[in-house]
Amino acid sequence: MDKKRLIEKLREKGIKEEILKAIEKIDREDFVLERNLDEAYEDHPLSIGYGQTISQPYTVAFMLQELELKKGDKVLEIGTGSGWNAALISNIIGEKGKIYTVEIVDELAGKAKEKLKNYKNIIVFNGDASRGFVEYAPYDKIILTAAPPKIAEEFKEQLTDGGILLAPVGQYTQKLIKLTRNGNKFIEIERGDFIFVPLVSKTC
Repeated sequence: MDKKRLIEKLREKGIKEEILKAIEKIDREDFVLERNLDEAYEDHPLSIGYGQTISQPYTVAFMLQELELKKGDKVLEIGTGSGWNAALISNIIGEKGKIYTVEIVDELAGKAKEKLKNYKNIIVFNGDASRGFVEYAPYDKIILTAAPPKIAEEFKEQLTDGGILLAPVGQYTQKLIKLTRNGNKFIEIERGDFIFVPLVSKTC
């Protein structure tokens, strides 16, 4: 499948145009392993080494849509991976937005920094953000691209009022949880079943 057909398929599944425009602009083949170039626009996950994956395009698109990204948003991403997701977010939130993306695997963080070096609104960190990244909190949006067993309380504290956190939660198949902050209350809804790699922590 090529990019054009993938975008048509995602549109048929209800993905909004702002997400599709980002996918059209950001080449997924720049973020996959060389041996997988011919599969770059297939709608399934691909290995990026070190036990990690670049997620299925539909899953990525669906999550970004659920995150309700806006121009100028300040975003925390946990699990940079290859950097494709951060690049898409960068395109959607625009020059006035900012993404802080944290990757625990040293080698992947290094590769992502290189691939994303020309994106002025992305900062890549190498470290453990399994309980958030308090240094630049609060965030308008927080997205986890790997699955924790539960959402740590620290993440809730790092959301702005009205902010949204999106995370796949569970050990084997996960529920995608959308959490919205309303003052000191947190509204949680489930947005479907997904399969993600586990969220890695230095303490486990």
